[in-house]
Amino acid sequence: MEEPQTTQLLLHGVIDARIVAADLSVTSDGQLQPTKKIQMKRKVFSWIRKLPFCQCKALENAIGLGMDGKLYATVDIDKARVGRTRMLDPVHSPRWNESFRIYCAHDASNIIFTVKADNAVGATLIGRAYLPTKDVVAGGKVERWLDIRDEKRQPLRGGDKIHVQLQFTGVAADPEGGWGTGVGSATYGGVPRTFFQQRRGCRVRLYEDAHIADGFAPRVALAGGGVYEPRRCWADVFEAINAARRMVYIAGWSVNTGVQLVRDPRRPSSAETLGQLLIRKADEGATVLMLVWDDRTSVGLGPIKRDGLMATHDEDTAGFFRGTKVRCVLCPRNPDKDRSYVQDVETATMFTHHQKTVIVDGGGSSGPNAPPGLVSFLGGIDLCDGRYDTQEHPLFRTLGTTHSKDFHQPNFPGASIRKGGPREPWHDVHCRVEGPAAWDVLDNFEQRWRKQGGGDNLLVALDKGWAPREAAAAADDAESWNVQVFRSIDGGAAAGFPEIPDEAAARGLVSGKDHVIERSIQDAYIHAIRRARDFIYIENQYFLGSSYAWRQGDGGVAVEAINALHLIPKELSLKIVSKIEAGERFAVYVVVPLWPEGVPESGSVQAILDWQRRTMEMMYRDITLAIRAKGLRADPRDYLTFFCLGNREAPNPGGEYAPPERPDPDTDYERAQQARRFMIYVHAKTMIVDDEYVIVGSANINQRSMDGGRDTEIAMGAYQPSYLATRTRPARGQVHGFRVALWQEHLGQAAAGNLLLRPSRLDCVRWVNEVAQRHWDMFASDTFQGDLPGHLMAYPIVVGDEGKITGMTEQFPDTKAKVLGSKSNVLPPILTT
Repeated sequence: MEEPQTTQLLLHGVIDARIVAADLSVTSDGQLQPTKKIQMKRKVFSWIRKLPFCQCKALENAIGLGMDGKLYATVDIDKARVGRTRMLDPVHSPRWNESFRIYCAHDASNIIFTVKADNAVGATLIGRAYLPTKDVVAGGKVERWLDIRDEKRQPLRGGDKIHVQLQFTGVAADPEGGWGTGVGSATYGGVPRTFFQQRRGCRVRLYEDAHIADGFAPRVALAGGGVYEPRRCWADVFEAINAARRMVYIAGWSVNTGVQLVRDPRRPSSAETLGQLLIRKADEGATVLMLVWDDRTSVGLGPIKRDGLMATHDEDTAGFFRGTKVRCVLCPRNPDKDRSYVQDVETATMFTHHQKTVIVDGGGSSGPNAPPGLVSFLGGIDLCDGRYDTQEHPLFRTLGTTHSKDFHQPNFPGASIRKGGPREPWHDVHCRVEGPAAWDVLDNFEQRWRKQGGGDNLLVALDKGWAPREAAAAADDAESWNVQVFRSIDGGAAAGFPEIPDEAAARGLVSGKDHVIERSIQDAYIHAIRRARDFIYIENQYFLGSSYAWRQGDGGVAVEAINALHLIPKELSLKIVSKIEAGERFAVYVVVPLWPEGVPESGSVQAILDWQRRTMEMMYRDITLAIRAKGLRADPRDYLTFFCLGNREAPNPGGEYAPPERPDPDTDYERAQQARRFMIYVHAKTMIVDDEYVIVGSANINQRSMDGGRDTEIAMGAYQPSYLATRTRPARGQVHGFRVALWQEHLGQAAAGNLLLRPSRLDCVRWVNEVAQRHWDMFASDTFQGDLPGHLMAYPIVVGDEGKITGMTEQFPDTKAKVLGSKSNVLPPILTT
């Protein structure tokens, strides 16, 4: 008999588990034996149901008294849910025979298998079985019939058992993991067990921000004597759509028809809006299909029109194309089948379609005589208002020109162009893919269209002898890329997933009761972190997760209820710990916004900041303990540092836009306008590893984006086989050029010398930290006047003993919002976990 344990051991690696079957006790009439708690509830309910207003069987099931719901089992590493079977009819011996490959980075005492009966609202607990971590950590295969226990951890009276098989493989022993080896070689096969495989012979362009300022010229030398050349994202999107021959497919969280992609008065195309461009292409004969997220809180009914909580303009977009040849479908984030009523409501109202893709034919760069190819854009930049920006990230100077019709400032209630700046500057990352991987992006769109856009209706059959899925680059082309497409999505948003469990598992798909989930973006991040050798650079709109490892008893919502269970922060801290233990250098740089977009004093923003602080503390606690155990005298920020971006702008001596109105007195808006400063909003979702490998996509580092059953997301991971590092040669391809160009954008006048070329070196880390601290001091100063010499700022925290986080200042400049956030009792799914 396996007794539950209390001693925690680290499980860092992969668990291959299989839930085979269960043996459940039954009553004399053949029904499943209820637990004592259910028996007590039934006694009370037997009296209530005699009342004339309570004769409904559904009510009994809804409050968890029915035992005839379908059966499913879950896998938890202590309190972190990591797997769930499909649902079976209630029988004495349910046989799931379902396998799971589980990435783990948990300190745990038990692996817990739970059996439940599904109900219309929630589920009824049958019991839990416990497999002690100590029995699996050695790595041998374990196969057992475990006792199923009640909530007091006592075996059920009927002798109920569950049959499980499990084997743990440590991270360094995982043959597919490549721990610490980097991307490896030209034969590296990509992230294993994913829906889309790695594709060779691709071309990639990486974009920082929507546009490149005329004066921004990164001085980045590449291997072979080349120089990195940044490209203009929205200008490329415009040209690709304009060159499309047969099709333009767009999927977006928000698409604003009035946005101008090109804003150069020297170019005649600059006056054409996105909506006008798409209508023109449709009139020319191209099939233009759009999947735009349907915000259920928005209303498009004349006088009661409401823009919705997210202000995505979805109703305006649909209305603009009504009566044209453009087919625009508003897509709600529908739940998949067989979820509970509560889960259905949660999915449809709280979560979104967050992918941002543009797919066109005829815009390839394979040469004038090559067949027309396919071009796919994806990343973090929505085709909507507020996104157009350059590396200068102006606050006031473009309000009378470039941003006169594109003023975006959602952090101040009532902000408008009539009241003046500061606008919210926008930093983002996007990419363009050609070759076989571009077709995977197309497959994603077609799967979604078949689910929510009307089946195969209107889809263009490109690969029927017209546009072969051929490589965009020759096999011997040094500039060729290997690219793999990843997603967070489920069967409620995409058609074509295999429904047989073993077939789904072979493609990296997991079950959620009876719906199929892909979470390969999280797998890609984990895989890249584990393979990293020297450094990791991250830019992301959010950074919170691994809540199972947060400090307990911190107030607010219980840690277990926050449910931000993805592994990325814990994987980062464990990578750093492993390097400290080995006596090797390693550095992680993380750039996030100063606060999540929105009113900074609001409860939702403050709650997210609190959870971000708890994530940081968890990581710094791991690092601090490792430094102490090694006997080092080191600052945890020598290994892990958080940054943000900001700007201050002196008045333009040549004159600038003069607003006809002013902000209300004694408001954040007025104070920021007087100080002429504001954060640059970091909306990027990218990670660079060792200057070799890059991930770009729409996914934030939070549970919404990494879960698979919440927001739908898409990303790509890519590298150039010809430019991988060797013992004698550092990586000096396009990924390196892109990373250094980003650093030159952020560091500004300080970005000089060779320090930027070796991010893992201690002198580089400390130099970047020093420059960022100077920028923060200038930004936060009440006496500083002038332009900031650079935008990269130290995130305003101090790391103390045991990794404890305090603020450099209690409140963000010009606000009354707490830097460390405040504890909240708001249910996490309502926010952005």
